[in-house]
Formats: sequence, structure tokens, C-alpha cells
Amino acid sequence: MTTAIVCTALLGLLVFGLGLGVSLTRGQTGTNFGSSSDPADRMYKMVRAHGNATEYAPMLAVLMLLVGEHHPAAWMLWVMGIVTACRYLHAAGMIFSPTLARPHPLRFVGALGTYLGGLVLCVAAFRLM
Repeated sequence: MTTAIVCTALLGLLVFGLGLGVSLTRGQTGTNFGSSSDPADRMYKMVRAHGNATEYAPMLAVLMLLVGEHHPAAWMLWVMGIVTACRYLHAAGMIFSPTLARPHPLRFVGALGTYLGGLVLCVAAFRLM
């Protein structure tokens, strides 16, 4: 359960850290509401990175805590750690990419790892029945 709790806390840190990043960027750019739709705009990238994290982190956290509560195999703990790292890679790929209009390797690896790890966690949750 410790791994699930640590990964959940790290996902929470990612969401709140990205939220703070959005707020700081708003202050630096004088943008009180919204953002441009320019995929190269720093504010747009921050808002989308935060939005994407908030779309996936809650469900991943629920699945991790649910599976983690039932004494999962060691390999499942690795899945939890890897999927958490993938969320960080995805966010970094969005923020540090010159533009969101083109693929970025960190974004790709982060998304792929999120999908695969999330599916593995879903299957593990089904097996608890």
C-alpha cells in the first residue's frame, strides 16, 4: 500500500504543481482568464498540461489505491511507479515542447505509458471481484 500512497501523493503534487505553474504564468503574462489557442504559447501549454494531468491523475490514483489495498504483486507496484513517472514525462513534454502542434517524444512516451499502465491497473481492479 505504501507504493500506491506515494504514487498517489506524487500525482497530487503534479496536479497542484502544474496548477501553481498556471497561476504564476498568468501573473507573469498578465492573463487573468483563459489563454490563446496558439499551440506555441507558454500559457496555452501550461493550461493544457494542467488540464491533461487533472483528466488522468484522479482515476489513476483511485485505481492505485484500490489495487494497492489488496497486496499486489511486486510487478504491479512497478506499474504504479512507471505510470506515475509517465504522467510527469507527459507534462514535461507538453511544457518544454516548442509547440503542441507537433509530437514530442516525452509526450508520446508519457501518453503511451499512461494508457498501458492505466489498462493494466483496470484489469487488476477487475480481478479483485
